[in-house]
Amino acid sequence: MRRRSAVKTLALAAGSTLVGRNLAQGAAPKRGVVDGGAVDTPAILVDTTRCLGCRMCERACAEANGLPEPPKSVEPGVVRDTSETQWTVVNRFETENGPVNVKRQCMHCLQPACASACLTKAMHKTAEGPVTWDPDKCMGCRFCMLSCPFDVPKFEYDSPNPRIMKCQMCWSRLEEGEVPACVQNCPAKAIVFGPRSEMLELGRERIYASPEKYVHQIYGEHEAGGTSLLYLASVPFEQLGFRTDLSTESYPALTTEFLYSVPLVDIALPVFLLGLAKAAKGRHEPESEVDR
Repeated sequence: MRRRSAVKTLALAAGSTLVGRNLAQGAAPKRGVVDGGAVDTPAILVDTTRCLGCRMCERACAEANGLPEPPKSVEPGVVRDTSETQWTVVNRFETENGPVNVKRQCMHCLQPACASACLTKAMHKTAEGPVTWDPDKCMGCRFCMLSCPFDVPKFEYDSPNPRIMKCQMCWSRLEEGEVPACVQNCPAKAIVFGPRSEMLELGRERIYASPEKYVHQIYGEHEAGGTSLLYLASVPFEQLGFRTDLSTESYPALTTEFLYSVPLVDIALPVFLLGLAKAAKGRHEPESEVDR
């Protein structure tokens, strides 16, 4: 098995070299630009002041994506994360303004760190906006999991054929002209879908119309370079479990600037030498029965 391990290491070294070269030769991506052109990406506006906590969005997501049925009940005070079997969750937070229900899922960043970190482009930002995953291209490195500032991609550790699992904004439904399942099935209309510019405008209109009702911020407008999941709330977002320490610059842009300042050889050489060392070590060790 050592021979296979050495080959994987060399492949990773080569991939790291190529990624570093591509980033170093290209300019830092601009906010709101996908594949070289400006795109008013589809977006979802979640108004937490309207969410009833019915969790119909969880059930609709599971049914639309062939996932197990979500738990029928959740213990009070338990804050759940998305998982490989549940791509959207609704949590209830006790805040200074009383209980607030919050739907969480993939944020579908405008410049996603997961797609930037993917060596094989299995995690891909589509030209239309949603971030999707292609199982035929995935090499199982899980760099997407490490790079996501929102800790969204999950890995099927217990599966014989593991996949990276996360919300894909019902991409197949969008291609058919339909809206995401969670949006269609929200009885309180707490989830709205449309072009990102319109969702931002709608969010601002609600804040201006009821300034005492909302925090004067749309979460996702600038966080991590901007996301396609946008949130309104009646309390500061840190009370609802949101990260408030994120830069307004996208993570790929920050990585590119780092690569500009460090010679490529300093980044790629250590990984490449590690691969060579493992390969050489494998040649001098006896083959196991599996290798034969």
